[in-house]
Parts: sequence; structure tokens; C-alpha cells
Amino acid sequence: MPKQTLSMETRDRTRLDADVYYPDVPGEYPVLLMRQPYGRAIASTVVYAHPSWYAAQGYIVVIQDVRGRGSSAGEFRLFADEVADGYDAVQWAAHLPGSTGEVGMYGFSYQGMTQLYAAASKPPALKTICPAMVAYDLYADWAYEGGAFCYQLNLGWAIQLAAETARRAGDADTYKTLYAAARNPDLRDPVCPRSELLERLEPHSFYHDWLHNPDPQAEYWKTLSPTYILKDVDLPMLHIGGWFDTYLRGTMRLYRAIASRSQYPQHLWVGPWAHLPWGRRAGVMDYGPEASSPIDELQIRWFDHFLKGKNTGIGNANPVCFFDLGSYQWRNFSAYPEGSIQEFWLGSDGLAAMGDRHGILIPTNTAQEIPAAIDTLVHDPWRPVPVLGGHATVPAGVGDRASLDTRTDVLTYTTPCLEAPLTLAGDLSVELMCATDASSFDLCAVLSEVKPDGRVLAFSQGYIRIETATPHAIIPIQISLQSTCMSLPVGSALRLSVSAACSPAYAVNPGTGTPPADSSLMQAQVITIQLHTGQGAVSKVNLSS
Repeated sequence: MPKQTLSMETRDRTRLDADVYYPDVPGEYPVLLMRQPYGRAIASTVVYAHPSWYAAQGYIVVIQDVRGRGSSAGEFRLFADEVADGYDAVQWAAHLPGSTGEVGMYGFSYQGMTQLYAAASKPPALKTICPAMVAYDLYADWAYEGGAFCYQLNLGWAIQLAAETARRAGDADTYKTLYAAARNPDLRDPVCPRSELLERLEPHSFYHDWLHNPDPQAEYWKTLSPTYILKDVDLPMLHIGGWFDTYLRGTMRLYRAIASRSQYPQHLWVGPWAHLPWGRRAGVMDYGPEASSPIDELQIRWFDHFLKGKNTGIGNANPVCFFDLGSYQWRNFSAYPEGSIQEFWLGSDGLAAMGDRHGILIPTNTAQEIPAAIDTLVHDPWRPVPVLGGHATVPAGVGDRASLDTRTDVLTYTTPCLEAPLTLAGDLSVELMCATDASSFDLCAVLSEVKPDGRVLAFSQGYIRIETATPHAIIPIQISLQSTCMSLPVGSALRLSVSAACSPAYAVNPGTGTPPADSSLMQAQVITIQLHTGQGAVSKVNLSS
């Protein structure tokens, strides 16, 4: 059946437009709703099957332009109107001709966030949601990571949304300028992420708000973060993430927060994917046919269970399913894996910056004595360590760090070749004892598999910005890395790489202690960091297994 274009009015009489897809066979069907800011014709087909496929499975599918986007009326204000509009859209969809009155929602990224905002308003017709790749805390899971501004991705997204604003206004010159800028963002200043282009062409962009609110406790974040508005919301939810998605930490936090208190099923699936697409390749790796997305079929099973009352086996399935990056297979867990922690000391002869023969990772239960040593890392803002794959850049995914790890501003610590398989599942962190000559500095920690053929394939990364009132004092630092599921085989080795930059994924720390918006490339300092290793220093890697 051809799609229909229908409109609704919100409580403040703003028109919202939607494409509605019906099954070919007349009857009554549940409704699947997606609300997005990119133009409803796209319908998130960058990762999901077309809405007509979902309609063919026996659903009325509604793809709606949010306020001020696509052809919907009103002013677009990032996330600000999605709670009230989400409630109105759900209840409107529930009363469409042929609807059973029950609604489920799906979508990823912004479309995942609109599900959380709609759920926060508790519309009676909303029975289940499938949020994918979302932020539970908008500051910590999206705009910033470890207190560092996520420069490259934030700027690229802001330019994309600004271009849509120009298109709606009929400003062809501005649209062309932003279209070109989106394909080659101006990242020439690695220290100060202010955008002259956006300040001139889109002064109302959310980007300026994000950049000028570096305090996670600012009221700005509290009014928009799902953390603060979902505390008493309880629905069955299918949570979806990717190991190389920049918002994975938000997906994990949301799942664990809701699962800890929910009376309904909460399931979590994480594939070997970046933000998009959800296929078998991520960076230099091909994870095989099992890695191709099963999410469309999974969502139909989920919706059939909760919206149609069918026995699809969802009720008997393990709630957590992870793709193992080492075995290329899906693994099921009865709960989020929080098993035993494997710990590795960092050891060195003081030359971990000078090659991979000098820094070692040794299990903490070893009888081997690991003497104290100090590795010195010198960060030069003229040539900051560049980003290579990971979750905070485009393209995301696995990168081969073999060449990058030879830089003398990267410290490396590597296990001997494994004599038994090493399986990781869940949370990862690194604890480091450091001293610096600056009042502020950054640390990037990357875990990689070192293959017997010399490839160094990074599978998890973390980043943090540290402010210290006592330069030269030794301070403990904990860096949370992307969660993972990874089996390392016999013959491979595990490596930790540490640097003071990952540019332009994150704004480079100038060492002055000034916020990013007020920082200056001219004032950026050379920063010396001393990392203390050995058993007494308590610098170590913590791995869930």
C-alpha cells in the first residue's frame, strides 16, 4: 500500500508531518513510531530496513519529522521540545485509523533519544521502546568524554543540522557553504574548538551551548539529560549498541540503570559496529557474516511479543547478547558481565616511549618482581598524537596502530605472547600514577591486540582531561575505556598505549587550565608527563573477564 503523508497538531498547535506506512492487508495493527530530525524520507535506512518492510510484518509505521525539521512547522531546539511533542505524537499515532491503540518506538541516535524523551512523559499508549546508541547523560555520554570536548564529531553534527536549517530557510548560499564544510570541517585549530563558521552562519546552534557549558553540573545539562527525567519510567526496552559507537557508554549506562530497577524485560545487544553502518566491517576489520545486523528481525520479534502478545521466545532468551570481536560470534549472558577482574601491572625500564621492547604488562598475581620506574612522555601541541580509528572519530572502527605506537610521545606496555586464551567481557579501566609540569593535561589510553604478524589492532579506547592544582605532584588517575567483548587467542599479545592527545577527536589540552572555548593555540604549552610504573606505583590495567 502506498505511504500516506499525514499531519498532527501538538498541544501548542504546531504542525508535525509524518509518512505513514500500512500493511497491504486491511485490519487492525499496532503502531511503530520513529521521530527524527533528518527528513522523514530517510527513515534511518542507514542502519534499519525500510519502513515498508516493517509494515509488511504487520505494523502501521509512522516516520515523523520533529518540530522545525523536514516539513514540520515550528522552531528546532535540540531535544528541548521532545518530551511534550513525544507524548502528543504517541497518542496521535495510537488513534490512527486501523490502529490497535498500542505503540512501540524504534530508532538510533537522535531517534533513540526521542524515545527516551517520549517515555519520560508516560503516554498511556506507549508500551515498549527500542533505543539504540543513545546518551543517558547528555554531557558525559555525548558532548564530552572524561571531561574532554568531543571536537570532531560534535562539530560535524552541528554543521549537518545547521545546513538543514539553511535549507528550510531557502538560503542556498549558506546551505552550499555548510554542505562543503560538512565534508571537510575546519579543524585547523586543534586547541580551541570554537567555530567561526557556525558563529557566523548559525549563531543559535546547540554547538555553542555545549562548548560554553563545560561544567557537567550546569543547569543546561540537567534540563536535557535523560538521567534526570527517566527515574520513575518503566517499560520493556531493547537496548542496542556498537563496540565502536561514540555513544556506547550511554547505551550501557541506560541499560544498567533501567535493568537494576525494572519490573519488565530489559535486553541489551551490542554488535561490532560504529555509529553507522551496522555491517560486518569496522575499520580495517572484517568480522564475517555473523556481524551483519540482525536488529531488524530482532525488533520484530520484540514488538510481536510486547505489542501482539505472540510467543517469540523473547521471554526465555538471555537478556544480554554481545558480539565477540575475537571469535566473530555472538555470545549470550544471563546478566551484564561483572565477573572476575584480571589486573596487569605496568612495568618498564624507563624507556616505554622509545619502542615496544621496554614497557610490559604483567598479571598482578605473578611472583615476578617488577621494579619501580618512571616513563616520561612529552606532548608537543605542534604535532599532537592523531586519532586512528576507535569510537570518537570518522571513520570509526579498528585501526592498525603499529606505526602510531612507534612515536616517542606514545608509551606502550605489552604482554608476552599469550600462552592461554584471554577473554574480556564488560568494563575496562586503566589506573595510572602520573605527575606533570602543567596545570592541566589529557590522557588517552588504548587497548590493542598485537598479532603475531606485527599488526596492532586497537579494540578499546578511553580519554580523560585532568586538572591539577599541584603540578609535579604524583596523582592517581582512572580512565574508563569503551566496554568490550574480546577473545585474544594464543600467540597474540595485549598492549596498552598511552598518549596525551587524540586529535582532532578531542580538543587538544593547551596545558593552561582554561576551558576549551577560551583556549588559544598560541598559548598551548609543551607538557611533560611522568608515568610511574612497577608494583609500588599501582599503575595497572583492569579487565572484566
